[in-house]
Parts: sequence; C-alpha cells; structure tokens
Amino acid sequence: MRLALDVSAVPAQPAGAGRYVVELASRVANDECELTLVSQVGDAARWTQWSPQAHVVDIVPRARPARLLYEAVALGRSSKVEADVWHGPHYTMPRLRTRPTVVTICDLTFFTNPEWHERSKVLFFQRAIRYAARHADALISISETTTSLLQEIVKPTVPVTTIPLGVDLERFTLNSAESDSLAAHGLPRDVPYFFFLGTFEPRKGLDLLLEAFALVAQDDPEVELWLAGQAGWGTDGLAQQIAEHPCSDRIRRLGYVDDALVPTLMRTSRAVCYPSRGEGFGLPVLEALACGAQVITSADTVMQEVAGTAARLVPVGDVPALAAEMASTALSTAGERDELARRARARAEEFSWERTVVAHRALYGSLVKHS
Repeated sequence: MRLALDVSAVPAQPAGAGRYVVELASRVANDECELTLVSQVGDAARWTQWSPQAHVVDIVPRARPARLLYEAVALGRSSKVEADVWHGPHYTMPRLRTRPTVVTICDLTFFTNPEWHERSKVLFFQRAIRYAARHADALISISETTTSLLQEIVKPTVPVTTIPLGVDLERFTLNSAESDSLAAHGLPRDVPYFFFLGTFEPRKGLDLLLEAFALVAQDDPEVELWLAGQAGWGTDGLAQQIAEHPCSDRIRRLGYVDDALVPTLMRTSRAVCYPSRGEGFGLPVLEALACGAQVITSADTVMQEVAGTAARLVPVGDVPALAAEMASTALSTAGERDELARRARARAEEFSWERTVVAHRALYGSLVKHS
C-alpha cells in the first residue's frame, strides 16, 4: 500500500494537531505501508529528519494565498506523488482527487465557538470540513466528543472512524529521578510551581488560570506559575493581564520548550493545569497523566473523556473552583500523590501512538481494498 500524507500545514515547532501529524508520519511507514510526505517547499530536510523512512515531496507553496490556490486546483495531482490512498490530517483534501481519500477532523470549535479562532480561519475551515464530510471516502475523528459533534453539526454522508490520539509512553514516564535539566535551562529546582503547556490563544483558559493563581498565591508566598507554549493569536489581553497581575514576578513565560524538557516540567510540577474551554482532544492532559502528574482540567469536555477519573475536574470558567483545586494540591501527602500517579499512568496506558497508527493503517487498507 502506498500512502500520501499531507504534512504541509505543520509548523517547524509542532503542537496539538501538528504533533499528531508528526507522530503519524514518523511511525506509520512499514513493510506494508510505503509513505510519501507532501510538504511545503523547502521543508524536506526537517521531514526527512522526523520520518527517515518516508519519501518527501516538497511541492506545496509557502505563501498562504498561493497555498490555498494550489490546494484548490492542484493538491494531490502531482505526478511526483504516487499513492494508493491520500490522507489529509488537518481538515482539508484535494478538490480534484484521483485516489481514495481520508480526512481527519480534529475538532468542531470552528462551528461551536468561532470566537475562539481567527476570523480568517473560521470560514475556510468550516467550508473544508463540510466539503470533506461530503466528498472524502472516510473521516477520522480523534475523540468520541468530536465524533458526536461532527454527527450533530455537519451530518457527514461518509463513514466516520474514531481514532484517539496517543502518547509516547517511553518519553512520558513516572521516572522521578530527574537530571539537572531544569537548571540547564535556567530554571530553579526548589520552587513549587503550577505548569501549563499549550498554544496561547483565547480558548485555552489562560485568563482563568491567571485569575485562579492570583487567589492561590495570596496564601502561598512561594508558589509560581510556569507557562510553556507558543504565542498563537489574541494574546494582547493575556500579556496585559500578566503585566498587571498582583504576582507577576512569580509568573514565568517559558516559550516553546524543548521536547526533552516537557516530561520533567510535568513530573516536577505541583500540578499540570489545563483549564481549556474546549478542545478536540487535549493532548497535554494525556501526556501529563503518563508522567503521573496531578492534572487539573475542565469537566464536561473532551479532557474529561481523555482523563476519566485520573484528573481533578472543575467546571469550565469557574475560577474559584479552579483555585480551590490548585490550593488543595499542596495538601496532598506523598502517599496520595503516589497513588494518583499510579492511577494516572494506568489511564494513560490505555492510549498509545502504536494503537493510533495501527488503526490508521487498517483504515487505509480498507479504502485501498474497496477502491
């Protein structure tokens, strides 16, 4: 089977959906699956590094207007791409397709909460999702929550397969024997801190986390808040909130952190806080659980679907409840933390990238068989 995977939407520093594509690209090729990656012009080197077994065709224009035009009239039709099945892992697909096509739908927030996204993207992705729901041969949804919303809002006429994301269980571990990695990155080893990882954008609930931290920090003069991740959009208000925060001197913006440092930051935190208002999956929650970290996240969201009973859950937007859960982590005994760590790890072990990849290969194979 020859698979073409469209990786043209993945930035150099991937997160969220980009991480999903990188993991898939690095793992899906085997003796039965010959992989071609379709990337932006000039990106062949990094994709060859991430996926040495793949053949990389860097033909997609880099400039956004040219890329959108290319997608509309030429994507998937190049003679350089020989494949039996095409996978668009980020909502989009070739409009003039010549082979079976599967499209991944990561979330439906472009429909449910368009205010969480840049206006220029909302209409584009709404159209892309609706088109894929009518013209692809199959859709992949990354969670039951997303599948339910997809059926309710878009009502696809093509089959939908739910395939949850995974976690690298060898990198995200319970190992508590930390090296000097924090010190090597200029971070103190003896300061208690809450940790957030994710792209800075309105739906992530960072405004709520900052409000909750102000309440917690009043009674805890040593605890800090460490924020890791890239700046997305709509961050002007967040920057002002941090600058005017009563404990701004205890808030560290770490930026995009090295992959190798993330498990350490999760393991050694007092808790990983992910008060997002809504996601398609919420990968940082699963990664934190795999590390055995205490996790505080949003109830009645996909994060609850992922975490099960292994995380502390608070109602979306409830700052006092979030602050109360954050404060209570300081009261946990070593025994309680160990028990929670074991439970969190057990939950995380229900997910893996290997299972995700196997399910993808099975779907590809079924499309080729019936084409």
